[in-house]
Amino acid sequence: MIISASYKTDIPAFYGQWFINRLEAGYCKMVNPYGGQIYEVPLAPSHVDGFVFWTRNLGPFERRLEEIRDRGYPFTVQYTVTGYPKALDAATIAPEKAVDHLRRLAEAFPSAGIWRYDPIIFTSLTPFDWHVENFGILAEQLAGSVDEVVVSFAQIYQKTKRNLNKAEGLVWGDESAETKQALLVALLPIAQRHGMRLSLCAQRELLIGGVADAACIDAERLGRVAGRPIGAKRKPHREACGCWQSRDIGDYDTCPHGCAYCYAVRSRDTAKQRHRNHDPDNPFLVEPIKQGNT
Repeated sequence: MIISASYKTDIPAFYGQWFINRLEAGYCKMVNPYGGQIYEVPLAPSHVDGFVFWTRNLGPFERRLEEIRDRGYPFTVQYTVTGYPKALDAATIAPEKAVDHLRRLAEAFPSAGIWRYDPIIFTSLTPFDWHVENFGILAEQLAGSVDEVVVSFAQIYQKTKRNLNKAEGLVWGDESAETKQALLVALLPIAQRHGMRLSLCAQRELLIGGVADAACIDAERLGRVAGRPIGAKRKPHREACGCWQSRDIGDYDTCPHGCAYCYAVRSRDTAKQRHRNHDPDNPFLVEPIKQGNT
């Protein structure tokens, strides 16, 4: 099984010691966010084909990567670098630092790093032309370090809308499909010019010629990193997704980055509190609330 760590939260940035402790223990526990069932997820090398890490700050986790490889686990890293203004990204690291992380990752672990420029959100601070210019700057800095950039457009859920409405100093809106496709048309040659494939995550209705269908959980890339085939099958975790079968070990409402458009956090205050209460020795990323508790 491929283990995703995690599209629900930033394990490399905030929960690295917990992750290493769980590798040593050989398992972790998680709660189904919809039904409340508790699962034990085996993490021994005999059960894990590899890891896909998702992060906006690899720095705290960099020193762990060699250890993870030496334990026999191949991995890839989905690294989000957008350079958005603080009104949107309250506490993410400067893009220059993230670019340096991806460069070092490429040197130590070729093919492991994937740049994510997502979600793309249109605001008064980040209009169409701003994205074209900003994407071009980042692509130039990352040329030679990554061969793929994954993009997507923000999904405006109720909690997303609520958090965006709280953001100060900006006006936001959800543009038409035609505008989004026009942006893909503008970004595609920039990516190609810098040696990158442009792929679109889980929004096939917006695909245009030359833009690939993203597979963020990518058994083929993981196999190249591992030097052997990965015996996974395609099994998307959501509709219009090109991923292979995986198991995510994160938890919602645990990432304190404070991104205004985040679909995985209802309240940054809640996420910060859960992060403070986190115990790296607990089998759960965060201790589940027992029935009857308030």
